[in-house]
Amino acid sequence: MSLEVSGGAPDVPSGPSNLAQRAAEAFFARAGGGGAALRLAKRVPAGAGLGGGSSDAGAVLRGLASLQPGRLPPGVLGELALGLGADVPFFLDPRPAQVSGIGETIAPAPGVPALPLIVAWPGVSLATAEVYRAFAASGPALTGAPPPPTFRPLPPRPGELAREAWAERVRNDLEPAAIRLCPRIAEIRDALLGAGALAAAMSGSGAAVYGVFESEERRDRAIERLSLAAPARLFATTTQGSPQGA
Repeated sequence: MSLEVSGGAPDVPSGPSNLAQRAAEAFFARAGGGGAALRLAKRVPAGAGLGGGSSDAGAVLRGLASLQPGRLPPGVLGELALGLGADVPFFLDPRPAQVSGIGETIAPAPGVPALPLIVAWPGVSLATAEVYRAFAASGPALTGAPPPPTFRPLPPRPGELAREAWAERVRNDLEPAAIRLCPRIAEIRDALLGAGALAAAMSGSGAAVYGVFESEERRDRAIERLSLAAPARLFATTTQGSPQGA
C-alpha cells in the first residue's frame, strides 16, 4: 500500500495516519488481501472543519468498490466507513441529507437547491477534540439545548427565501466555543454577512466559515471586494443540490 500526497498543508500525512490510506487498508483487510497505489491531490485545507479527510476516505472506498466489484458483501462498505470516522459514511454518497446517530443514519433531503457559497479559511487549524472540550467547558452539553428550528419547505431558488429563513437553517452549536479559541471566526462571519451573504456560519468544528449567497453573480461580486487579513483564503464554490426526483 502506498500514498502520494500533493498540495495541501505541509503537515498532511502521507502514511498510515492519512484517512485515505486507512480506508484502502480497511477495504483490503476485509476483502482478504490486495493493495493499491494512491495519489491524493489536496485542495481542501486541513483542520478547517470542511471534511477534507473524510471525503478522501469516502472517495477511496467508493473507488475501490467500483474497481473491484463483489469483493465486499453488501453493507460492509458502510461499516468500514463508520469505523474510519463519523463523517465518512456520508461521503459514500455525498448529497444533501439529514444525518443522525453517530453518522450512520443518513436520510437524503429532497428539494435542496445548489447554493452559491464563499468559504473563508482564516489560516488556522482547530483540533476537533479541542473545540469539543471548549464546548463541554461552556456548560451542560446534553441539557438545555434549544429546540430544533421548524424549517419551512425550501423553494427552488435560494433567492426566493428571506434572510431570516436562511438564518434559522444555518446554525452550528460548536461555533461559540470555537470563537473563544479563534476570535477570527466571528470576524470572518461578520465580514461575509456585511458583504451580502444571506447567512453565514462556521463549518464543522472550524475554523472555516461559509456564507450563502443569493446568486453566483452576487457571490462573485462579494469575493472581489472582501478583504481579509493574511493568511486567510477565500474560495468561491457551489454546493451540490439534490438530484432530480430525490
